[in-house]
Amino acid sequence: MGTLALLLIALAAIAVLLVLVIKLEFSAYVSLLLVAMGTALVAGVPIAEVVPTMIEGMGKVLGSVAIIVGLGSMLGRMIEVSGGADALANRFTQALGPKWVIAAVTAAAFILGIPIFFDVGFIILAPIVFAFAKTSGLHPLKFGLPVGGVLLTVHVALPPHPGPVAAAAQVGADVGLMTLIGLVICAIVGVLGYLIAARFRVDRIQLADSPALAGMAAGGSTGGSADTSAAIEDRQPATGSAGSGGTATLTKRTASAGLVSFLILLPIVMIMAGSVAATALEKGHPVRDLAGFIGQPTTALLVGVIVAYFTLGSRMGWNKVRRTEILDSALPMVAIIIFVTGAGGVFGNVLVKTGIGKALAESLHDMGLPLIVAGYIICLALRAAQGSATVAILTAGGLLQPAIAAGNYSSLQVVILTLAICFGGLGLSHINDSGFWIVTKWQGLSVADGLKTWTVLTTVMSLIGFGICCLIWLVI
Repeated sequence: MGTLALLLIALAAIAVLLVLVIKLEFSAYVSLLLVAMGTALVAGVPIAEVVPTMIEGMGKVLGSVAIIVGLGSMLGRMIEVSGGADALANRFTQALGPKWVIAAVTAAAFILGIPIFFDVGFIILAPIVFAFAKTSGLHPLKFGLPVGGVLLTVHVALPPHPGPVAAAAQVGADVGLMTLIGLVICAIVGVLGYLIAARFRVDRIQLADSPALAGMAAGGSTGGSADTSAAIEDRQPATGSAGSGGTATLTKRTASAGLVSFLILLPIVMIMAGSVAATALEKGHPVRDLAGFIGQPTTALLVGVIVAYFTLGSRMGWNKVRRTEILDSALPMVAIIIFVTGAGGVFGNVLVKTGIGKALAESLHDMGLPLIVAGYIICLALRAAQGSATVAILTAGGLLQPAIAAGNYSSLQVVILTLAICFGGLGLSHINDSGFWIVTKWQGLSVADGLKTWTVLTTVMSLIGFGICCLIWLVI
């Protein structure tokens, strides 16, 4: 099938999906599966391979996302119900003032996002972000959008994340130099992205039921009266003290800001240790393998949940049954996120199998554009076509590798070309991107509002990153 026909099929599939989800308000999960199946059939995927292709796409995404989202939500739920998120948010708000809280949280997300994957970082930080919104009386999106934006920026452009590391290996870029220059560019993109996100009129957006609203509910509960009562009871000691009138006075019990900080940083430090070991030690080194195991997000979050189970449980006076109830109560809250994210992976995998992305990339490669422009546009187009930023970066880097190798470029020029490609993976995050569903569903955004905010923000930040690369290219 020709390139034009494949592109028309992809555009039609996305249009149908938007109509189903936005106009008809049909289930996003069912819509994604239905459109993915239809696209595979129309694009010529053999009928015997359609369902296996869909299952493969679901497995690719949920193989990591389901574990991470489940454990991350459990850790966050323990912190929420204990009042620890509120305690940490109050401490920061009092120290910095409401004016600077969003900037401080965004800066922290930028630093923490360097060693950890985008989805892991967003899930770990989400409960804290929503607690800050509650404490400051601001809309959750005022925190969630810039935090998500900077996390995705460093994910696509900085080592040790897989996309930039693999692209650097493909084209022969100096990873150390790429890290130093990339840090500066990403910092500028992050600051400008924060300022742009602040301009969005998010106060008008009504959020649906989501972990964001649950985290802002009274007592850190899911919003139901029974859960609220249980959460309030959890924060009281078993016995009160008698006042002058002989009436017992209950003192509110919450987790300390220090304990919550430790529980948040523990998995992050473990992941950082794994990343550092992977970079510093050779393959096969026993310490590297051990650190890699410890630094896996699954291991780190599992340890975090277990430590929270004992430390918060002891602090709050929860019995074993109550601790388990709190952990399990996190899973229904994120079930829709897991399923819809997996369905997004199904749709993205179908688009990859049809060859739409490959045909588009080859067509753009043959247009004779300047190399830095071609790299960015190819990556951006692939990102829009099949959803995965990492796949887009890898494919674009592979296509341009011969031209870069034959161009006799300096080390600095190769780094800038590589970063330009990587920033193409930052933009156009939409309905075929699993990250789009994590961000929107976790915050309670509708698809339409997600496209107006998250998609626009990431695309503008992508253009800023590419623009900075072009300015550097002109002077080197």
